[in-house]
Amino acid sequence: MIFSLSTQSIAAPKGAVLIDGESGRIYFELNKDEPLPMASTTKIMTALIALEEEGLDEYFTVNSRAIKTEGSSMGLMEGDRATLRGLAVGMLLSSGNDAANAAAVRISGSMEAFVKLMNKRAKEMGLKNTSFETPSGLDGENHFSTAYEMAIIAKNALENADFAAICGAKSLRIEYGNPPYMRTLTNHNRLLKTVDGATGVKTGFTKKSGRCLVSSAEREGVSLICVTLGCPDDWNYHSALYEEYFKKLKAVEMKPLGEITVPVCGGKEKSVSVFAKPVFASLFEGEEEKVKAVISRPTFVFAPVEKGDIIGSVFYYLDGELLAKTPLIAEETVEILPEKSGFWDNIKEIF
Repeated sequence: MIFSLSTQSIAAPKGAVLIDGESGRIYFELNKDEPLPMASTTKIMTALIALEEEGLDEYFTVNSRAIKTEGSSMGLMEGDRATLRGLAVGMLLSSGNDAANAAAVRISGSMEAFVKLMNKRAKEMGLKNTSFETPSGLDGENHFSTAYEMAIIAKNALENADFAAICGAKSLRIEYGNPPYMRTLTNHNRLLKTVDGATGVKTGFTKKSGRCLVSSAEREGVSLICVTLGCPDDWNYHSALYEEYFKKLKAVEMKPLGEITVPVCGGKEKSVSVFAKPVFASLFEGEEEKVKAVISRPTFVFAPVEKGDIIGSVFYYLDGELLAKTPLIAEETVEILPEKSGFWDNIKEIF
C-alpha cells in the first residue's frame, strides 16, 4: 500500500515500516531494508532475552562496572540489588543503559558474551541485516539494524506476555537498591498517552542515529507495529500512519471450511471429524474474496483419538503470502478397536 496521507509537513525518516502485528504482513515501507543505527530500541532484544530467563524475581547484586555507563539510566548504584524483571522495566521504561548492562553481565557473565547471545538470537529470528555490538544501543561500528528487522524483533518480543505488559505500561512501581525499596519509573513512550490503542514499544536516540521509535497499537482486532529510524518527527509520523491504516484495515474471521474428516487406523470408527479453530486476519476492503485456505492433515491417524486432539492445520494465504494459520481439532473421541474385532483388517482397509 502507498502511504496516502500528505506528509509534506512531517519530516521523513531514513527508514520506516508498518507491519501487521500478527502475520508480519508489510503495509507501508520506506527504505525498510537499509542498515541504520537503532539506538536504544536495541533494548527490545536485551529485555526479551532477560525476560526469558529463569528466576526473574530473584534479587542479586548488580555488577559495579556494568552500571558505570554513559547515557540514560534507571539510577542503579554500586551495591544495589535488583531482579531481571526489574532491570527489564528499567530498560523499557527509563531506557536505562545501566539496566541493560547489568542484565547482560548477570545472564552471560560479560557484556561481550551477551552480545554474542543477542546476535545468535537475531539469526534464529531469520534476521540478515542486524548486528549488535552493545546491550544498550550505544553507537558502535558494527551496531545496526533495519526498520523491517526491528519490527520483526518487536513482533517476537510482544509474544512474550511479560514483555508486552511492561512496554505497554505508562508507569510501573518496582523495588531495587541497597536494600531494595519501591520506586516509580515512567515510560518515555509518548504514544501510550496520545494514540488510541497504543501498546508499546521502545524509544531511542543518539546523535548518530537520530530519533528512533518502535511502536505498536491495536484497535478492534487489528494489530500494527510501526518502526522509524532517523526520524525527526517520529511521534507525528507514527500517529499519522496509525490513523491512516486503522481506517483501512478490518479484522475478518477466516471463512469456515466444509466438513473435514481424517481416516483412523485401528479405531471403532473409520474416520474422525475435525474443525478449524476460528482465526482472524486483517484485510483491506475487497481482499476477503481473494483469501485461499490450504488444509494440511495426515493421510491417516492411529487410534485412539481423543476429542480435542490437534490433527493438522489450515493455512490462509493472500496472493501467496501467509495471513494466518489455525489448528484442526478432533470433534470426538475414537476408541481403539480390539484386535479380536478385526484390528488388522481395519488397518489393511485404510491402506
